[in-house]
Amino acid sequence: MSARERSDLPFARRVVVKVGSSSISGDNAHKIKPIVDALAAAHGRGTEVVLVSSGAIATGMPYLLLDERPSDLATQQAAAAVGQNVLIYRYQEALRPFRIMAGQVLLTAGDLENATHRSNARRAMERLLGLRILPIVNENDTVATHEIRFGDNDRLAALVAQLIGADALVLLSDIECLYTRPPDEPGARPIPHVIYGDDLHGFEFGSVVVNSVGTGGAATKVSAARLAAASGIGVLVTSADLVGEALSGDEIGTWFQPNPEPTAPAATGPVRTAVDTLGG
Repeated sequence: MSARERSDLPFARRVVVKVGSSSISGDNAHKIKPIVDALAAAHGRGTEVVLVSSGAIATGMPYLLLDERPSDLATQQAAAAVGQNVLIYRYQEALRPFRIMAGQVLLTAGDLENATHRSNARRAMERLLGLRILPIVNENDTVATHEIRFGDNDRLAALVAQLIGADALVLLSDIECLYTRPPDEPGARPIPHVIYGDDLHGFEFGSVVVNSVGTGGAATKVSAARLAAASGIGVLVTSADLVGEALSGDEIGTWFQPNPEPTAPAATGPVRTAVDTLGG
């Protein structure tokens, strides 16, 4: 069933969950297990779960003896190639006790722009879900370039949710919910609910990341949430530490109400965004 409110999440047929680099790499690599525990619980209830996971570049950096995120494209691509391998291994090890198999899906912007590639991607993911495999999706950072890419994995998650007709999208962050302005500023108030069509006028969503490994921020999550909500997909933005509560339908985070009268998203169209760094 389509999730109209948070409380519908435990009963959703198909849910896309997105986790960012800072939540599962470096000192936070141990958080993969509790995230997987929550996904496995939802999987056990019969929900079809798709994980969109950043973190390839950040995970690969230590293996390339890099102390900070590389700025040149070739090194970013090398770090992604190494890190994606390690990242999938970590997820599979965490899934093993639940006897759940992961399936890696790496996409480029071109895959969702081209009608044939888009159809192939949808068919592959539908088959994985039909086989009770947990797809783990990331941008194919090894071949992506600065000019031709999604822009950030929040947007990728929204597009994947559209692609497979998800009932809900959960965007995991470093904070429990969105605020009317950066939460460290005086007067910042939590936003528990966003009504569909609200222009969010007067709110200040920061677009700069406070960590050194990711590329997203509150602004990218708002943009992605509104993209998915327009297609009739309910969206919850909350902390990665609260993923279990999120998938259980608890009253946490910021809920974006879905469009009550959505139109089908276009089968093709531009999804490219030029940015300075890969999302990894």
